[in-house]
Amino acid sequence: MSSGLSYWIFGRLEWSDLLIKSNAIATGASCMVVIVAIAIVALLTWTGRWGWLWREWLTSLDHKRIGIMYIVISFIMMARAIAEAMVMRTQQAMAAGGGTDLVGAQHFGQLFTTHGTVMIFFVAMPFLSGLINYLLPLQIGARDLSFPFMNAVGLALTWAGAVLIMVSLTVGDFSTGGWSAYPPFTELAFSPGEGVDYWIWSVMLTGIGTTLTGINFAVTIYKERCPGMHLMRMPLFCWTALCTAILMVFALPPLTVASSLLALDRYLDFHFFTNGSGGNMMNYANLFWLFGHPEVYILILPAFGVWSEVISTFSGKRLYGYRSLVLATMCIAVLSFTVWMHHFFTMGQSANVNAAFGFATMLIGIPTGVKVYDWILTMYRGRIRFSAPMLFAITFLFSFVVGGLSGILLSNAPTDFAMHNSLFLVAHFHNMLIPGTLFGFIAGYMYWFPKAFGFRLDERWGRIAWGLWTAGFFAAFAPLYSLGLMGAMRRTSQTYDPAYEPFLYVALVGAALLFAGFVALVVQLVVSTRHRDRLAVPIGDPWDGRALEWFTPSPPPEWNFARLPQVECIDAFAREKREGDPYAPQDGDYADIEMPRNTGLPTLIGMAGIACAFGLVWHIWWMAIVGFVAMWGFLVARSFESRTTRTIPAATVREANEAWLSRARMARAVPREIEFTAANTGRAEPLA
Repeated sequence: MSSGLSYWIFGRLEWSDLLIKSNAIATGASCMVVIVAIAIVALLTWTGRWGWLWREWLTSLDHKRIGIMYIVISFIMMARAIAEAMVMRTQQAMAAGGGTDLVGAQHFGQLFTTHGTVMIFFVAMPFLSGLINYLLPLQIGARDLSFPFMNAVGLALTWAGAVLIMVSLTVGDFSTGGWSAYPPFTELAFSPGEGVDYWIWSVMLTGIGTTLTGINFAVTIYKERCPGMHLMRMPLFCWTALCTAILMVFALPPLTVASSLLALDRYLDFHFFTNGSGGNMMNYANLFWLFGHPEVYILILPAFGVWSEVISTFSGKRLYGYRSLVLATMCIAVLSFTVWMHHFFTMGQSANVNAAFGFATMLIGIPTGVKVYDWILTMYRGRIRFSAPMLFAITFLFSFVVGGLSGILLSNAPTDFAMHNSLFLVAHFHNMLIPGTLFGFIAGYMYWFPKAFGFRLDERWGRIAWGLWTAGFFAAFAPLYSLGLMGAMRRTSQTYDPAYEPFLYVALVGAALLFAGFVALVVQLVVSTRHRDRLAVPIGDPWDGRALEWFTPSPPPEWNFARLPQVECIDAFAREKREGDPYAPQDGDYADIEMPRNTGLPTLIGMAGIACAFGLVWHIWWMAIVGFVAMWGFLVARSFESRTTRTIPAATVREANEAWLSRARMARAVPREIEFTAANTGRAEPLA
């Protein structure tokens, strides 16, 4: 085959780019991806589940199924990110003081780039999107999100970006430019390979998907609330979801613009961010962090909503200071757009500019402090149950304050000058994001799992997971504060000061404990699934919940509510349990319900997106063009679908709802003392 024909068909892709990597660790990871993919295909084929997967999941527009798929993506990518963290910590500990290398510097650069990219864009973002997707319509008394098809497209673009990231393990190499991809290092002159292109197109896909998702969440809250559900009657989780959605809509476009301009530099020889020809890399830094700091609050605000629900429920009290928490959430969302420049105090702007952004950074700590005090006061004199989600909440309160104080230190520009590129900064942002975001999402997963699947997670393994995650977090990141103050720099595969070595080994032990914590979550899921009959909670309210999602069976029907609820106060379900009988027979007629009809077009859009992005990465231009045209073609095809809804008969709704109400009335109301036993079938005894 001639070289010209080969390039037209395969672009820059060569046999040497496939599977075999520069060292045994990378090759093993590459082979593992292929083996796992083959195993999944074989399992689905052997069990005859392809049709089920397509009909029930990949073509579904049900917000609940889409939410679950987001969270599945998150857990899969979390496994990769934690494994990469383990390799990085092992490399740094082994190579300390001139010791043996486990991986080379080039591979280490790929590891810290993929670790950050995966954790931000493909673990935290899908997890929060999944939780909001599942819970938002249930909490506001709606049947679905406003735009179910757009919701499925957002999911498809997210998993397309995740697949592209996983493909980079097997085909070619990933970027070494860090999760922020700063030029000029990521320009062609310094990174001529495919790595940066993988980063650009994976982030581009998920960024567009997330923007669509944010629009959908905001419109749903504005337009789909049930009768009586005023904004100030919404659960706090809905308020955090609303502010997150607004941040998504306004913060993701700067990222899309920055990555697009970087792509133009690399593909068409533009000079937006090059050192010469009129380019200025500071334009990229400003664009990226105009997204990047609001992104921190996109990640953490939904977790704040989770903490509000968990602490209130397991304290047996109404949330203290609801209005102040709402105002604090809105203040954080607004102020998040005023602090981006503290990410580059060291890049040459004037002292006055640094002072202004440093002041804004300190200011954002005030509404955050309000939240912490409100959560503590919610617990005060409450009847606290130390469930696994509540244990994660207590860990969060302590460690988040410590991380916040380290952030206040770094808001001072001279202090930041000394520590900006050190491991102190790594300790700070992990101190915020792991307890604040990741622990929040794990707690939310444990808390709402019974609602989604109809059975509780095993409490014993939940507490084991909490112990391992907590011990691992402190062991992994507390030493980094000391190392940073001692002068240890981040993103270095080797250190030559022997004084660093003990701290690095402690951090390695912490990373191993975090990995064990993830394994404990997997074991918890397996054990719980095996014992799901004993852990079943079909009535739907195992924790004495307060919001409307607990006034549905577990799992909820496709239509969520047989009749849309009428709300007269905050915590409407808790009030109904105290003052009436929510499970009493319901008078009146039932009506037919229209729900969105399944469609495979979003999945096809995602597959076309993968083809387009892969073609762009490897300069396989025919594949990129076909994929791009196919994406838009499938989108246009949606406009020709005339049957986009289906009707669920009133008789079907009546039968399902009255069977659930009858079962709920016959169920025993379980007191808190035995809520973790088989006696709990989902009807918790409400507090007097």
